[in-house]
Amino acid sequence: MSAVETVTQVSQTLSALNLRGGDQEQKTEPYPYANLLPHFSPEQYPPLTPFKHEDPGFRALKHADPHAFLKNATNVVELTPNLGTEVHGVNLAALDGEGRDQLALEVARRGLMVFRGQHEFIDRGPDSYLEWGRHFGRLHIHPTSGHPKDYPQVHLVYKDAKSSYNFEREDSITSTVWHSDVSYELQPPGLTTFFLLSQPTTGGDTLFTSQISTLKKLSPSFVAFLRTLSAVHSGVEQAQFSRSGKRGGIVRREPVEHVHPLVRRHPVTGEEALYVNRQFTTRIVGLKREESETILKFLYDHVDKSADLQARVKWQPGTVVLWDNRVTAHSAIVDYGKSNERRHGARITPQAERPIPALEGLELPSL
Repeated sequence: MSAVETVTQVSQTLSALNLRGGDQEQKTEPYPYANLLPHFSPEQYPPLTPFKHEDPGFRALKHADPHAFLKNATNVVELTPNLGTEVHGVNLAALDGEGRDQLALEVARRGLMVFRGQHEFIDRGPDSYLEWGRHFGRLHIHPTSGHPKDYPQVHLVYKDAKSSYNFEREDSITSTVWHSDVSYELQPPGLTTFFLLSQPTTGGDTLFTSQISTLKKLSPSFVAFLRTLSAVHSGVEQAQFSRSGKRGGIVRREPVEHVHPLVRRHPVTGEEALYVNRQFTTRIVGLKREESETILKFLYDHVDKSADLQARVKWQPGTVVLWDNRVTAHSAIVDYGKSNERRHGARITPQAERPIPALEGLELPSL
């Protein structure tokens, strides 16, 4: 075979391979959750107004068996002694009103619940998500995040090879930022539902910590002092982050700041929980700047370092996670960026009551 014939044959082979590759690319199935990709509507929303929240967990307290919703479970495992329960064999999509009430109570008691094998729940789509969330409270519309088109009540987190719509700080040495969702609202969320529609092969886990347990680790005299304090929670930095052109560049509702107690009481269980977080708490009311910064830094470091009070959720397809935003904090782990894989999550965020001070009679000033 001559050199010319050899070159010709190689060229023909490469062409055939390219054609087959092109055919393969054309046959790639479309992304099944394309209808849930982030959309950034320029629509503006008025300030949120106060409302009366009735926690469904109260109804479950009257049930003869508050754990009846778990009767079909094939496996129930406590992730840690202080926080988190993993459940197999229970179909969230099949829970009736009583089952959802019982779920709310158990999430309040355990802080975090992880349900595996929830493909039916996830694949029912956004109308079902809204119906589910409204059972637990008024649905929150996030002021800056992306949402599926026509469904602003569904908060999305999203990152792929070309874009990121997460609240990430590139100038930090860590992606870990403990927070309680939108704690700057007058009535922050209670029971929260979150799941991934697409996930990296490895990485992208979520960390949770019990703010009940972090409080219990502190000395009684220090807790007594903390119970007398309140702090400002602010949405200003998050809004500025979006206005800088990141996260979609949208601010649908002007940022707010509200004062909440440093130690709050859960309305159903009566448990007391630390209620500050590194992402949204800015200062302690009534203290000098240095005093406030010193106490907040101590509390943030306490939350960061208390690995014995934390649980780590490793995502699997079909996993739905519920947590009580009043008594837990959490952080995404952004360790999968170099893989260029997609991480696409949806959150349903019902609001709850205005945080109840653990110290009866504590006055919460307006800003």
